[in-house]
Amino acid sequence: MMKREYEKLCRKVEDATGDSHWLDADDDFEAFSNTKPNDHSTIVKVVRENKGGVGDEKEVPHFVYISREKRPNYFHNYKAGAMNFLVRVSGLMTNAPYMLNVDCDMYVNEADVVRQAMCIFLQNSILNSNNCAFVQYPQDFYDSNADDIAVLQSYLGRGIAGIQGSLCAGSGCFLSRRVMYGISLDDLEDDGSLSSVATRNYLAEKSLAREFGNSKEMVTSVVNALQRKTNPQHSSLTDSIEAAQEVGHCHYENQTSWGKPIGWLYGSTTEDVHTSLGIHSRGWTSSFISPDPPAFLGAMPSGGPEAMLQQRRWAAGMLEILFSKQSPLIGMFFGKRRFRQSLAYLYAFTWGLRSIPELFYCLLPAYSLLHNSALFPKGVYLGIIVTLVGIHCLYTLWEFMSLGFSIKSWFVSQSCGRIKTTCSWLFSIPDIILKFLGISKTGFVVTTKTMPESRSSESESPNSQQEDDCPNQDSGKFEFDGSLYFLPGTFIVLVNLTALVGCSVGLLQRLSCSHNRGGSSGLAEACGCVLVVILFLPFLKGMFEKGKYGIPLSTLSKAAFLAVLFVVFSLGKLVY
Repeated sequence: MMKREYEKLCRKVEDATGDSHWLDADDDFEAFSNTKPNDHSTIVKVVRENKGGVGDEKEVPHFVYISREKRPNYFHNYKAGAMNFLVRVSGLMTNAPYMLNVDCDMYVNEADVVRQAMCIFLQNSILNSNNCAFVQYPQDFYDSNADDIAVLQSYLGRGIAGIQGSLCAGSGCFLSRRVMYGISLDDLEDDGSLSSVATRNYLAEKSLAREFGNSKEMVTSVVNALQRKTNPQHSSLTDSIEAAQEVGHCHYENQTSWGKPIGWLYGSTTEDVHTSLGIHSRGWTSSFISPDPPAFLGAMPSGGPEAMLQQRRWAAGMLEILFSKQSPLIGMFFGKRRFRQSLAYLYAFTWGLRSIPELFYCLLPAYSLLHNSALFPKGVYLGIIVTLVGIHCLYTLWEFMSLGFSIKSWFVSQSCGRIKTTCSWLFSIPDIILKFLGISKTGFVVTTKTMPESRSSESESPNSQQEDDCPNQDSGKFEFDGSLYFLPGTFIVLVNLTALVGCSVGLLQRLSCSHNRGGSSGLAEACGCVLVVILFLPFLKGMFEKGKYGIPLSTLSKAAFLAVLFVVFSLGKLVY
């Protein structure tokens, strides 16, 4: 029923927006006529209302379509701004004490997720005194290779959850409305009610209007939520539409605390982690639930370019927080966030900075071969390095295999890790530099997701599940386009191939015969180049592929030019 209502809504919206002379008797869709995605008024449409009440098996939940006001040249705070509008509208219409956020590319796979989350929120024991601010489910995917994310969540996610609670991942997250309204753990009594001091500070009418906006209905909703009361029941949801449209105006949040610290926090394109950092800083904890079967399933980006774009946005958003007033470096010794929790956030926020040393590590073996200088020590010290690297590889392999993944999956994860670090995260650094210099702003670009045909079709065949489990023949291929994301990887491969070719034909020995030193390069450096080429194997294959699976000629030309400069720089002293 819900699916039919949604598809009917989609058709009517498309008809209304696509034809300026749309003649339909239903005046409810007049708001969609002649609208543009970035230029329209607030739209609140009650598609279906639950009039049977809770417990009626024939009734489905309320179904309300909302879209905040959009105007050109007005900064709307990306997804965080949309989520805050959703918090305000839901507060006006239902004021439910808990909220669930699910991205448009994910769906509920286990119907029991609500009960599971409520068991965490409502428990009151010696070990847990209702201090949980949000419950995060892991993000699982059905359409592509996301084994590395599964391993990351299984080990890193569970480890952080054991300190002060997991990080908010946005989708698949249940949140407490009161916590989203900015209260701290110190503002509550042991029974969960507001303390007398917090009551005076929070419930003053002038203070609420200054913090939450000038809507009287919104202020009333906030007071009820903070006091764990429900809104007075309206005869219909449509009675709240006018107030809901008011809180969706572009200028409603001006001079208020929305996004700082109320609601989803602004200032970063990774609003989910930013918000959870603020929540933990106020003393709250969070929980991590990983049920079987998975609670939520979603879609990964369709290919290489989209994946690179998503990784760049994540890394840039993390760096934005790292160098902001909310940085875990500042709050590590202050506030109510535990020291180890701050270290966990610090580990995540510095992902983008890893791109610089990893880029050098990928180029050092080639430089040593070209320059005929030793990179690794000789004898027993080389054995120590090889042993440490081997232990690391065996440990990460054990992590994958203990979760049921294959050796191939582990290798693909190691390869993709080097690719996304040097090719995607690298661009997050100039993004942040340009932002702090005031030259440009970081942008939030929605990545394209592809849904398999068997899931999008209305009627599934008996073999549809088997078709979903079997990847298509192109699923293992890496896609390329003309963007700069693939320039560093292509450059790395060309440099290391050049170094291996020069070493194999004895070119370096002839050039350095009169400058031969005891510390010349050898087998260890050549093995390092081979390892780098193997890790960037998708780029090596892309040089010989065509179409979307091949590296464009423009990217190859730029990378070749940079590779020549690198070789000339490396051989400079030898030629002299």
